[in-house]
Amino acid sequence: MGCGNQTSISEFLLQGLSQLPEHQHLFFGLFLSMYLVTMAGNVLIFLAIISEARLHTPMYFFLATLSFADIGLSSSIVLKMLHNLHTKLHTISYTGCLAQLYFFLSFGDMDSFLLAVMAYDRYMAICHPLHYTTAMSPQLCVLLVSLCWVITNLHALLHTLLMAKLSFCVVGEISHFFCDISPLLKVSCSSTHLNELMVFVAGGPVMTVPFLCTLVSYMCIVSAILRMPSSGGGRRKAFSTCGSHLSVVCMFYGTIFSVYLCPSSTFPIKDIVASVVYTVVTPMLNPFIYSLRNQDMKVALGSLLKGKVFASQLH
Repeated sequence: MGCGNQTSISEFLLQGLSQLPEHQHLFFGLFLSMYLVTMAGNVLIFLAIISEARLHTPMYFFLATLSFADIGLSSSIVLKMLHNLHTKLHTISYTGCLAQLYFFLSFGDMDSFLLAVMAYDRYMAICHPLHYTTAMSPQLCVLLVSLCWVITNLHALLHTLLMAKLSFCVVGEISHFFCDISPLLKVSCSSTHLNELMVFVAGGPVMTVPFLCTLVSYMCIVSAILRMPSSGGGRRKAFSTCGSHLSVVCMFYGTIFSVYLCPSSTFPIKDIVASVVYTVVTPMLNPFIYSLRNQDMKVALGSLLKGKVFASQLH
C-alpha cells in the first residue's frame, strides 16, 4: 500500500462495524448478550468438569481446555468491540492492536488444534476401544495440550513480532472489527514480503494440519461405524458421541476457510459476518452443543448449579 506519510502510529481505526452507524446500539446489545452467554456457558462447563470426578476423562479434559480457549478468544475480540460500540470511537491503540493480534492468534489456533486432538480422542475411543484407556493416558493428554499451547503461542508470537517491525500509515484505517494479519498488512507502508511469506510458511500448516488430522480421524471413525452391525444401536450411539464435535468442527472450519481461503475484496461485509461466526458465535454455542446432547454433562451441570444454589441459601 503506497502512503505519502509513515510514522510510529499511535492508534488504528477499526471500520468493520462503523460502516453501519445506524445499528450501533443494536450491535452493542447483541454482542453484549452473546458475550455474557459465552462466558456463563464456558465457565459452567469448565467448573462442572473440574468438580465432577466422573468427568475426569481425556474427552472432558480436552473439552475443559477448549472452554478456556473459547473464553480467551471471545474476550480478546468482544471486550474491545463493546468498548468501541459504547464510546462510538472505533479506535484501538497500536500496542493494544498488537496485543489483540497475539491473543486472537493464540486462542484461535488453540481452538483449531484442540478440535483435532478431540477428533483423535474420538477415533481412539471408537476404533480402538480396548486400547483406549492405556493409549490416552493422563500423561499423553497433558503432553498433547501442552504441545498445542507451545505451538500456538510461538505462532502468535512470530506474527506479532513481525508485525511490530512494520511501518504504518498516519491514518491506519482497518476494514475489520479487530486486528487481524491481513487487514493490518493492507495498511502497512513498508514491505510486507516477509510477513506474507511467514503467513504461507507458518500460518498455512497451522491452519491445514489440524484440519487434515480432524478430517482423517473422522474418515476412520465413519469407516469403523459403518462396519458395525446395524442391530443393537451401536451405530447410533457412536454417531451420537461424535455428532456434537462434528457440528462444531464444520462451523469453525467452514467460516475460517471462507475468510482466509476465499476472501472477498468486493464485499467485505461477508468476511466480517464469517469472522463474527468463528470468533463470537462458535465459542458461544460450544457449551450448548456439548452439554445438551451429553447426559453426563447435564448431570454435572445440574449438580453444580444445585450446589451453588444450596450454598447461597446457607449464607
